[in-house]
Parts: sequence; C-alpha cells; structure tokens
Amino acid sequence: MELSWLNWLYTAVAQVITWIHQGYSSFLAPDSGLTWALTIITLTVLMRLLIFPLFLKQMRSSKKMQELAPKVQEIRKRYKNDKQRMNQEVMALYQGQGANPLGGCLPIVAQFPIFISMFTVLNAMAHGQLKFGMTQHLVDSARAAHIFGAPLPATFWTDSADIIKLGADPIATKVVLAIFVAISSLTTFLTVRQSVGRSMAQMPDNPMAQQQKILMYISPLFAIFSLNFPLGLILYWVTTNLWTLGQQHWFYSRNPSPVVDAKGNMVTPEPKPSLLSKVKKAAPEPEAPPAPPEPKPTRQQPTRQPRSKRTGSKKS
Repeated sequence: MELSWLNWLYTAVAQVITWIHQGYSSFLAPDSGLTWALTIITLTVLMRLLIFPLFLKQMRSSKKMQELAPKVQEIRKRYKNDKQRMNQEVMALYQGQGANPLGGCLPIVAQFPIFISMFTVLNAMAHGQLKFGMTQHLVDSARAAHIFGAPLPATFWTDSADIIKLGADPIATKVVLAIFVAISSLTTFLTVRQSVGRSMAQMPDNPMAQQQKILMYISPLFAIFSLNFPLGLILYWVTTNLWTLGQQHWFYSRNPSPVVDAKGNMVTPEPKPSLLSKVKKAAPEPEAPPAPPEPKPTRQQPTRQPRSKRTGSKKS
C-alpha cells in the first residue's frame, strides 16, 4: 500500500532509520537482531513523542466532554422531540466551553501516515528493494537480522523455503511471530478496556455502553491481520501499544474522571499518588539530631536577714 503523495514521508522515515541504525552500529553488531530491534523501538518512541501534544489535546478534550455530559443529557431530554434544535444546542454548548467532539481522532489520524510509512519502508526492506534513499548495505543488514531466531522481514505466511534462505528455522519463526501477534492482541485489548472502563465509570447509563463492550472484545481480533506483516512491523505495533497503554495510565492517574456528588454537582477527585511519591513516602526520613538539653533552672535561696531588719521586729 504505497501512496505516492507520501513519498516524502517514506524517505524521511528511511533516513531516520538509517541514522538510528548507524548510531547503534557504533557499539553493536550492525546485522544483529538486537541492533535492529533497538532501531525500530527507538523510531517508534520518537514518533510517539512527536505526536504526544496531540495526545494531551485528545485527553483534555475527552475530559471536557465528560464534564459536559450531564448538561448534554439535559439538553437531549429537553429537546428530545426536536432533533435539529437538540443538535444546535449541544454544539453551542461545546463551542461555548471550548470542547471539540473530534479532538479524540487527532492522534489516530496523525499516526495513520506514520504507520503506512513504517509498513512501506519495512516491506521494501523485506523484499530487498532499494527505495526511498536506502542503501544496499542497509537493506542487506535488515534482511540478515534475526529477532529470537526469526528473520526481521519474515511474515507468518512466508514460505518455509524463503525462511530457510534467510537462515532461520520455519517452525521457530512462526512460533516467534505468533507470540508477537498474541502480545499485540493483548495490549490492544488492555488499551481499549482501560479507555472503555473510564468511560463507563463516568457515564454508567451511557446508551452506547453495550457497543463499547462489544468493541472492547472485538478490537483484539484486528491484531490477527498483522500475521501478514513482517516481524519488524509487528515489533513496531507492539511497542506503540505498550506506549499507549502506559501513556493512558499516566494521564488517567493524574486526571481522575469527574464524578457526580450527592448534590448532583460534577466534582473531580484528588489524583492518586504517583509511584515516585509512594517511594518517597515509604523511605524513612533521616532522624533530626537531638536537641541540646535545656539548662536546669537554679533556685535562688533567699538570704537570711538580720533580726533587726525583719519586718515587725522591734529592737528592745
């Protein structure tokens, strides 16, 4: 799936792969699976850092939508017989509060061209094609790399004869690929469950709750299509899923979902303490040096006056 209008992005991704691979090759074997695994993981992290501002915008937009959910429900009840007026009032509410219903689509839209570029570049490497400025040495190095005994360009459906030509065992290669696909499916499920669980906690009476549950259990099945992808691309997908899972957990723990209190008002609970704060709290604080002892008060004994000076005494 090569799109001509993305040729500039294919070339950019191939160039970044070249730079990262050269960096790791300065102290690791260029053709080793570790070098290429680190290259793909590093590229994935850089790409996710690039779209991290869009993720924050998505999460903040989602949080704003959750805060406005009770008001939206009121508008829908009020204008349930006038769909056009209801939609106008809901959009006016969103615009007035600065909420964007489409804000949650930005990271997905931004990640799609990156995924297509990764697929196209790695697929070209897998087939030994010199495209997008890649050198013969880089392509040969990628085709020679093995991750846990599986060739980087191999797919689950690659012929056994071709896998043998790449210097690997066909059965071991398929086992490794199946494990990576299973991890990809599991991380996809956990990511969707994390998001759906937060949505259902915010709106227990959400009419879309059942559809969200169905999506939660169907989404891992899409990972099966990655059996058609080379191992390098599956590694990218697993890495980006783990990043998304950790990223969502980080944001949700610091931005608890608003809840309705006993008075019907939307309130935001205090964020849970982070792991770092727990560690700091658990660590014993250094004991302060003991305070110096206070000096004991000295009691002043009254001096005995002569009898002649005592009050009330008379000298005879």
